[in-house]
Amino acid sequence: MYIEQIYTGCLAQGAYYIESNGEAAIIDPLRETDAYVRKAADRGATIKYILETHFHADFVSGHVDLARKTDAKIVYGPTAEADFDFHSATHGEALPLGAVTLRVLHTPGHTMESTCYLLEDAAGKPHAVFTGDTLFIGDVGRPDLAQKAAHLTQEQLAATLFHSLRAHLMTLPPDVLVYPAHGAGSACGKNLSSKTWDTIGGQLATNYALRANMTEAEFIAEVTDGLLAPPQYFPANVALNKSDIPSVDTLLKTGARPLPPEAFEAAVEGEDALLLDTRSADEFAAGHLPGAIFIGIDGGFAPWVGALIPDLNQPIALVAAPERVEEVVTRLARVGYDRTVGYLEGGVAAWVESGREVATLERISAADFAAKARREPVALLDVRKSTEYEAEHLEGAVNLPLDSLNAHMAEVPTSGTVYTHCAGGYRSMIFNSILKARGFQHLVDVVGGYKALAETDLPRTAYVCPNSKTA
Repeated sequence: MYIEQIYTGCLAQGAYYIESNGEAAIIDPLRETDAYVRKAADRGATIKYILETHFHADFVSGHVDLARKTDAKIVYGPTAEADFDFHSATHGEALPLGAVTLRVLHTPGHTMESTCYLLEDAAGKPHAVFTGDTLFIGDVGRPDLAQKAAHLTQEQLAATLFHSLRAHLMTLPPDVLVYPAHGAGSACGKNLSSKTWDTIGGQLATNYALRANMTEAEFIAEVTDGLLAPPQYFPANVALNKSDIPSVDTLLKTGARPLPPEAFEAAVEGEDALLLDTRSADEFAAGHLPGAIFIGIDGGFAPWVGALIPDLNQPIALVAAPERVEEVVTRLARVGYDRTVGYLEGGVAAWVESGREVATLERISAADFAAKARREPVALLDVRKSTEYEAEHLEGAVNLPLDSLNAHMAEVPTSGTVYTHCAGGYRSMIFNSILKARGFQHLVDVVGGYKALAETDLPRTAYVCPNSKTA
């Protein structure tokens, strides 16, 4: 038997390739599917199953496209309903794969169709369990995402999850490997470990939600405590994952087409497209198209797009390095943004050569900001998460987290110069670009963010270690 975890850092997501005697199964595939097809072909295997642990909220899965390309069977757990053909597995059902078996474990709670897959070796011994969003390393799936679909409260879903864990996962042998769908950085849990796998025994010893003496009431209280609002794109991604949607291959034909400045400008105006600049923060600050917003490809790109661009049907025109355009279009498609109209051929240099204007964004070093702040009052916005701010911040800084900017625009000062920072400079540039595109002026980004500011002599609050279950 062969198992490979295929981990995607931008989404903190783990897909899995499992193979035995020439038959393969893919668990929780990303939307772009050619890599799975190539892997099976290179290994001389046939993909037999596409196993989904649940209807994902944080990314669009490639199950439908992969089934088209391979004739593999899509499998969901009990109670799943979708607009495409799939096998609705029953609890305890055995799915033969070469010499091994994948045993279906229905584990509702994160969502009602949530299902784990227990891999049993040729002798029937449990070897590994693929837990989706039911059990993470150090945490469990949040129980608040499926309330509307399940017609249940988050407390009722948490109670369901409590019993699923104890009946079907905590009873497995301690040496069984645990392979979850996500690691640290995912919004599908509160405080996921940076580890991407463990054992049942390891989790029984360290995971707060699996304490042996934990009551149902304690579990509900602790699992629901401190849940931040989920990103706004989550419900839309669930809907897409229940639908028959186009493949990434189709989207690339339009989304990755080069447009010279005149055609690019016409496409932006004709489609009412959003200008999205995916270059580095330094390049964006030095010169960008007026009205463009920055979300750099070399950061948490797809989740930030999902959090900040409210409409998945929004046409998007790209400013990107030509060699990375296909990557950008693909990563947009991973979270359901399918209406990319093309990219600026020749980039900002071609835009300038065509006689068109560019805009810049002012920046200041942490040392120069500190000197200025010692001389006079300054308006400073800390755009990190509230948990980061509460742990430690500059005295006098006001917290306005980037992920809640759309809902709190009225809190941004409209007069005077506003200085902004995040942890290192990525989020504050996104923040400033959105404000500037909406007409705000006199925005100054502090280079290096809080990491650089903490090295100055500006007064800071005392460090408070974040609660491990709410960070």
